Amino acid sequence: MHRRQLLTFILASTTLALPLGASAALVRDARLWRSSDKLRVVFDLSGPVQFKTFTLQAPDRLIVDVAGAQLSGDLSHLNLAGTSVRAIRSGPFGHGDTRIVFDLKAPMQASAFLLGPQSGQGHRLVLDLMQPGVAAAAPAVAARAPEPVAQEAEKPVASSNFHPKRDIVVVVDPGHGGKDPGAIGGKGEREKDVVLSIAQLLARRLKREKGYTVHLVRNDDFYVPLRKRVDFARQRNADMFISVHADAAPRLTASGASVFALSENGATSATARMMADRENGADLIGAASLLNLKDKDPMLANVIIDMSMNATIASSLELGHTVLGSLADITTLHQKRVEQAGFAVLKSPDVPSILVETGFISNASDAQRLVTARHQQAVADRLFAGINTYFEKHPPSGSFVAWAQEQKAQQTA
Repeated sequence: MHRRQLLTFILASTTLALPLGASAALVRDARLWRSSDKLRVVFDLSGPVQFKTFTLQAPDRLIVDVAGAQLSGDLSHLNLAGTSVRAIRSGPFGHGDTRIVFDLKAPMQASAFLLGPQSGQGHRLVLDLMQPGVAAAAPAVAARAPEPVAQEAEKPVASSNFHPKRDIVVVVDPGHGGKDPGAIGGKGEREKDVVLSIAQLLARRLKREKGYTVHLVRNDDFYVPLRKRVDFARQRNADMFISVHADAAPRLTASGASVFALSENGATSATARMMADRENGADLIGAASLLNLKDKDPMLANVIIDMSMNATIASSLELGHTVLGSLADITTLHQKRVEQAGFAVLKSPDVPSILVETGFISNASDAQRLVTARHQQAVADRLFAGINTYFEKHPPSGSFVAWAQEQKAQQTA
């Protein structure tokens, strides 16, 4: 297995890992310089590291994750007056990693690279913050100069496991689990077991594709409340949430796969309403609690929620349509359109979310196929194909997939 695949499998996190066997590095200190077109922050390191940067909105933030490193210095001495940065926070993250958060006054674009020991200085991580639309200057080899910024303009260290664009984050949610077995088939087949297997296969396929990071809500037989599943995706800054199910239907003859998205205006069919009621139970949630709107006027907050939810549902419907078309290659479809209902697990206001019924475990033919490794793999492969097709058409800004699409377009122009 390729090292990147192995490390991603072991960590299952958004950060890239240090090479196997490497000792933890230290982020010792930081320095800051201003120029007419950018703000440069240089982190002094005890050794080589791998890192990842990405941005978040509402509020605007820049995140720097340094894998396998600890912060030993103090960042509070940095003079941020007159800059686009409100504050810099840091703390442990994941398994021995460090996360550094830049709270921004406005959206910024960032360029980051590593420097090796040179001119009496050790390893460094260089971060340039610029106004959106300002092209980042490519790091070039430069002679030592008294100007601090020029000292950092040396040739960056190459890293075979690093690309400067962020991964697309996909959260896969195997439905039910633990005390909640889900639907039960005629021969005792349990929904929670089937969907866990399919979700694990989908996660493995996503991990093999460059440009994706995947998280499983559960990777074993335990129960996760619906609210926690939504929170799990949002805490990991997911670009997409997919909940995998294999439910039962009132009619034993009902068969085939279905895809559902959220509806705020009632279910699109009796089946969709029944599915939502069954999945939700008493664990209902609302979108208002998921957005940080405490400082907003109540009327403005409602407008923001409505706009965010409407845009998210539109994206979810398109994603669902793509996934449904992909599933049609290997199984029959119960419905040829994306159904909608008030599924609590899909109520994230800013993460496109779909629920996939891979088949009805209450149907003897569906159940017989759903428990076979071959069909589970086929379902996982088609789910991946649908997800990948959607993101190739709508790659998130700043992602590796977006960058790859841009490079492809330039080559064919």
